[in-house]
Amino acid sequence: MERKRILITGAAGFLGSHLCDRFVQEGFHVIGMDNLLTGSLRNIEHLFPLENFEFYFHDVTKFVHVPGKLDYILHFASPASPIDYLQKPIQTLKVGSLGTHNLLGLAKEKKARILVASTSEVYGDPEVHPQPEEYWGHVNPVGPRGVYDEAKRFMESITMAYHNFHGVETRIVRIFNTYGPRMRLNDGRALPAFMTQALTGQDLTVFGDGSQTRSFCYVSDLVEGIYRLLFSDYHLPMNIGNPDEISLLDFAKEILELTGSKQKIVFKPLPTDDPKQRRPDITKARTILGWEPKVSRREGLRLTLEYFKKHIDELTSSHNT
Repeated sequence: MERKRILITGAAGFLGSHLCDRFVQEGFHVIGMDNLLTGSLRNIEHLFPLENFEFYFHDVTKFVHVPGKLDYILHFASPASPIDYLQKPIQTLKVGSLGTHNLLGLAKEKKARILVASTSEVYGDPEVHPQPEEYWGHVNPVGPRGVYDEAKRFMESITMAYHNFHGVETRIVRIFNTYGPRMRLNDGRALPAFMTQALTGQDLTVFGDGSQTRSFCYVSDLVEGIYRLLFSDYHLPMNIGNPDEISLLDFAKEILELTGSKQKIVFKPLPTDDPKQRRPDITKARTILGWEPKVSRREGLRLTLEYFKKHIDELTSSHNT
């Protein structure tokens, strides 16, 4: 049996690396691609000795060529945390637009099925709760988060255009907050920030009054949802996330309890356009894919904390150098 070949962009990132693991385990020939703007080779170095894994150091906003046949493409290249896209706004816009265009062209040429990684951020600061896929969102295109939100909205739009006009087989996943091992400790999102602060003896920073909510999905659950979506017949956007919603203040308290930290919680002003609530409606994923999250937040946080404890010294030593 000849192996199916899959290209995964953003392969050295948090989600991309876990997807590489999954498709390698499933017997695919995996071609990882990353320009290491926010990814790290450490996330995938364990795959380098394998015969069914290869890596291309490449920026997908430039023409993408992969020799040989290609059956599937997963487009996961993009800065994904507010710190990243505020520091790299142009690259964020380019990877969502030019990068997606290049990969859709490759999918068309190779007759490959492509799944693109969209985000719950397409809903902006939502006026509908929880958020179903039919909701069009409430986004400020010229606000600080617009570079990410609109890049992903454009990504969805051009993906549907390639599906409808060129007949390319496309899938669109809208990813809600995900966490787990290989998250960057300093990526600025709530979970890494709280864990890093608790482990390094800093007070936990909560923005606003902490009443804003998030829904956290463990990475293995997310990967399973993406895997099922890729092999489904569903081409419209689909939410994949955990509908178990928690306020950020309660979440900070959970992290303090989990780490046994005696630090305080301090409050800072809410950033511009910060979404007040986030919770996926996963009715479609349940009915079409038979998917729902399995890992409880308590268990997922325990596994993530182990990873953070292992790597926290590197973060503190890099700050001191």
